Amino acid sequence: MNDHSYDAIVIGSGISGGWAAKELCEKGLKTLVLERGRNVTHREDYPTMHTPPWEFPLRGQLPLDLRLENPVVSRCYAFRDDADHFFVKDKEHPYIQDKPFDWIRGYQVGGKSLLWARQVQRWSKYDFEGPARDGFAVDWPIRYEDIAPWYSYVEKFIGVSGNKDGLDTLPDGEFLPPWEMNKVERIVQQRILEAYPERKFVIGRCAHLTEPQAHHTAQGRGQCMARSLCQRGCPFGAYFSSNASTLPAAAATGNMTLRPHSVVHSLIYDETAGRVTGVRIVDALSGETTEFFAKIIFVNASALNSNLILLNSISNRFPQGLGNDSGLLGTHIAFHNYRGSLSARMEGHLDSYYYGRRPTAVMLPNFRNVKKQETDFLRGYMSFYSAGRGSWGAARNESFGPEFKEANAEAGPWGVYMMMQGETIPKKENRVYLDENQKDDWGIPQLRVDVGYDENDEKSLRDFLDQGAAMLESAGCKNIRQNDSGQAPGLDIHEMGGVRMGKDPNTSLLGRFNQMHACPNVYVTDGASMTSTGTQNPSLTYMALTARAVDHAVNALKRGDLKT
Repeated sequence: MNDHSYDAIVIGSGISGGWAAKELCEKGLKTLVLERGRNVTHREDYPTMHTPPWEFPLRGQLPLDLRLENPVVSRCYAFRDDADHFFVKDKEHPYIQDKPFDWIRGYQVGGKSLLWARQVQRWSKYDFEGPARDGFAVDWPIRYEDIAPWYSYVEKFIGVSGNKDGLDTLPDGEFLPPWEMNKVERIVQQRILEAYPERKFVIGRCAHLTEPQAHHTAQGRGQCMARSLCQRGCPFGAYFSSNASTLPAAAATGNMTLRPHSVVHSLIYDETAGRVTGVRIVDALSGETTEFFAKIIFVNASALNSNLILLNSISNRFPQGLGNDSGLLGTHIAFHNYRGSLSARMEGHLDSYYYGRRPTAVMLPNFRNVKKQETDFLRGYMSFYSAGRGSWGAARNESFGPEFKEANAEAGPWGVYMMMQGETIPKKENRVYLDENQKDDWGIPQLRVDVGYDENDEKSLRDFLDQGAAMLESAGCKNIRQNDSGQAPGLDIHEMGGVRMGKDPNTSLLGRFNQMHACPNVYVTDGASMTSTGTQNPSLTYMALTARAVDHAVNALKRGDLKT
């Protein structure tokens, strides 16, 4: 037991787990980080980071047999032959879909922080106040003022490019220089603002180093080169990932022990002590079961896996899963609705060509039901758009040689693309639970996912399509086309809930510091902890909640407050 004891254990090494490791180690705690996947070292284990496109056998596509064997993960935009090694294949960790749900996963050190889209926006006061005001979920136990200092703390460390826009619906942060809109994007922005003065499109905010600061270069991170090859792993460390930033910071303290190939089976509840004392793991390579012990446990396995682990952590005290006195563990799963998009053409401006790449789009904060209920559906959606020109002539040209070259040399007309990121309402019926019979390769029950859309989602989708079309028309766009992808939940890769925060132990699992009501030395700070989804990308909020929770945990440990 002494050989397997630490001050703290962190389950997961992704975006939130990396932050838990960094903060715990920098505060002096000997910390074990458990990762179920293989080790991936920054730069050393990015095999395609410099591979030119002509050296890929299928020029970026995947073999047909691989796609047919992986119908779920193949739907993800980044699952290509330059990054498929960072994704979990469908057969590697099966789950059961009561309703269609595309569970996209990355099992390796760094998790999906190697693959995320790196969009980071703060929540506003309206997002934290929304559930209490509109009655669609339990009240958040915190408000914007509680987390704002932690947003700043995280933003300064990870590096966020953006512009100070002065919007109360999308609070400003600690920004590096922003990326720029191109000519047509600026025209669309201005024309929509003239038609809808309250709808202010702004340049996206993303975790890319446009102008590295001293502490970034000290980490070995460099400036973003706008290669648009981010899913391969960034050799410059220009976008934030656990591998390039938080895990090296944790390792530099000498306090971190990183253990890959460690599939967490359950948390250990000591009936006599009345507290969680450790974590039981199955070695992914040998199959051997091992137990590790600590005073503080941080659960950051990603939302659905964190639910799975806690549901499988049963004892006489908690027969329905750890801390599950309310019976709500695994319920109220929510996500972001990505089904709606629009495409259009913008005539003219052929003297301008947007050359180069940019890791973010233009964004419009939610304008529906922000301060009061205004529509026949709850909440709303954030919108993103971009404009660009393609070589349309080359696609139609069947010749080779000079004719092909001539067709490819001329850029086509401007195209405009817009998409939604809609808030969904947490419902008890949207849940995950353990199958009673089927187990995975490590002897752990398979997860069943019973999550779907509802009438509110359909109404929100239709409103986005109608409002988006009206905005593009006011901007002078032509040939506007509305599209409902019909994609299943999960492909947004923003699943949240199941272990939600709240004020009342009867209606929530966690308190205001992400601490389990019934097990105060256990903290959950990834997407599982979210009470509602907001319309913004969630990762920045996970990181801020994690840093805040570690600060609380370490202080509570010093005071001796983590015993039941």
